[in-house]
Amino acid sequence: MPVRLDAPGSPVPSVTVLGVRGIGEVVAGADVASLVVDALAHDGVSLGAGDCLVISSKVASKALGLTWSGSKEDAVAAGTVRVVAERWAEGRPTRVVESAAGPVMAAAGVDASNTGPSAALLVLPDDPDAVAARLRSDVLALLGLPEATPFAVVLSDTAGRAWRGGLTDFALGSAGLLVLEDLRGGVDHDGRPLAVTMRAVADEVAAAASCADWTRRASTPRRTALAGSCAPAPGTGSPWDTSRRCGLR
Repeated sequence: MPVRLDAPGSPVPSVTVLGVRGIGEVVAGADVASLVVDALAHDGVSLGAGDCLVISSKVASKALGLTWSGSKEDAVAAGTVRVVAERWAEGRPTRVVESAAGPVMAAAGVDASNTGPSAALLVLPDDPDAVAARLRSDVLALLGLPEATPFAVVLSDTAGRAWRGGLTDFALGSAGLLVLEDLRGGVDHDGRPLAVTMRAVADEVAAAASCADWTRRASTPRRTALAGSCAPAPGTGSPWDTSRRCGLR
């Protein structure tokens, strides 16, 4: 039987987004889980069941030492599964590609901004879901919580959108969160069946967390953000899996 989205007695939904302060420049080998837990504890914040921790892919790439010493063109080529679109200007190409990390995006996600004193190029992890899963396990272990705890980690990145101006954050990988909420089979407010609606929950969480991005509002050089009370559900699979893909194909 279809379930109404506005069932009587349903709790008022709420989401709280908190920025994480006090984390300096992240370097290769850094224990990101410890950095985040300690920084939150310093501000009197404790993670627990029902929370979702959003970590910038830049933080993860730095900690994992995912740097590229060659040219940006070579880095993009190495991270490309296939070229979707290409434009040349002033003798240099700009490419939108399907990246090894999963999503279709400009330059395969190769990043040259806010990369630290070395000014090295950063590349995305090949398996963002595995990185998120490892961070989730590490955080739960530090908190003394079991793996079954409803706690999620989202690895975020920034990209443009088709036919829209500006940039926004999206979920590159996740663990412990059902990335797509399938509302098909339910009904809208008028009682009409929902046939195609699937909410990109992980992307919404990543975008919300960016509102507390300290790199855009203060001198703190790192971004990690916490989105709390977002009711994460057990789930695996990146939104870029072929069975769940919500990007261009």
